[in-house]
Amino acid sequence: MKLENAQVQMRKGILEFCILEIIGRGEAYASDMLEELTAARMIVVEGTLYPLLTRLKNAALLDYTWKESSSGPPRKYYVLTAEGRQFLGELRDTWEDMAVSVGIIRGLGG
Repeated sequence: MKLENAQVQMRKGILEFCILEIIGRGEAYASDMLEELTAARMIVVEGTLYPLLTRLKNAALLDYTWKESSSGPPRKYYVLTAEGRQFLGELRDTWEDMAVSVGIIRGLGG
């Protein structure tokens, strides 16, 4: 197994959680999400982000509004739905449980 493949799979596994966390802080524009993910060393491209946003919208976890932009066409801003906020809360609980479990396995306590 190649290290790069394992790293890609780990990132894919938490990308949805990270995107929901970003949107959970308030409405978010896709380009701003890409910048934040990149700054956090989560390398994501538009071709990955937009289909994921569409899937989350189709699952009723996200909604969006269009806002006029002074620098071009209107922009789509994403927000969590009530169902999305609940889902994010459950993902946070899962993340905490997994972090504790991995810590125990790595001998870091728990």
